Amino acid sequence: MITQQLLDYIKLQRGKSKEEIKSVLLAHGWQEKDIDEAFNVSKKPITMTIQKFSKREAISFGWNTMNHNLGFFIGFLIAWGLLYIIPAVIAEITGKENVFLGAILRLADFTLTIIILMGLVKTALRFCDNEKGRFSDLFSQYGLFFRYLFARILYGLIVFGGTLLLIVPGFIWGIKFCFFEYFVIDKGLGPIEALKKSSAITKGHKWNLFVFFLMISGINLLGALCLFVGLFATIPTTIIAAAFVYRKLLSQTHG
Repeated sequence: MITQQLLDYIKLQRGKSKEEIKSVLLAHGWQEKDIDEAFNVSKKPITMTIQKFSKREAISFGWNTMNHNLGFFIGFLIAWGLLYIIPAVIAEITGKENVFLGAILRLADFTLTIIILMGLVKTALRFCDNEKGRFSDLFSQYGLFFRYLFARILYGLIVFGGTLLLIVPGFIWGIKFCFFEYFVIDKGLGPIEALKKSSAITKGHKWNLFVFFLMISGINLLGALCLFVGLFATIPTTIIAAAFVYRKLLSQTHG
């Protein structure tokens, strides 16, 4: 039997092959006949209208996913923290005695931080695709390092340029291109193409996204106020919620 849940899942996987999507659904107990029929239904032409994504649905999905995988996320964030702090401390101590070595260690720390941030995005996308998280994802995206770095630099320059133009354009452009990193990691796109794709999927959603980002910022602030322990819950919740929104917006376009 075809359900709306099945149709929504197929739409969220836009960009993946039919065989890949089908194998995941079969593994989760769906019948092959229902899957094939759902694919046929999803291919029928529809009138493209801008539908607001649900902020509550996104945050609820993030919260429930975090709650069901709390042990994984605690371990993941502790590993992230240690990998971030230890190299930075070593670089700081070493740099006082050997400036050159200290600079190399700081560069290594910066590189490691970028790779781990990419891993967090990959992990969030896995959970949105009904897959299990993997600790190996902390480093799994290293091959996209330069694409991600150049895209982030371009994004920063765009937002900075917009901020110089009376601040408001900075906010607008910041939201317009905010999903660039998902396209780099999820689709393997280059910097320019990733920024263009982000611009396409955020069209007509900027105000809703602005409110959404305010909400998840507030959630993380509450986590920080709880002696920072709350961040073990709020960081995974908000990262997954953002990935969920990306998938929702992507499903409304042609990918």
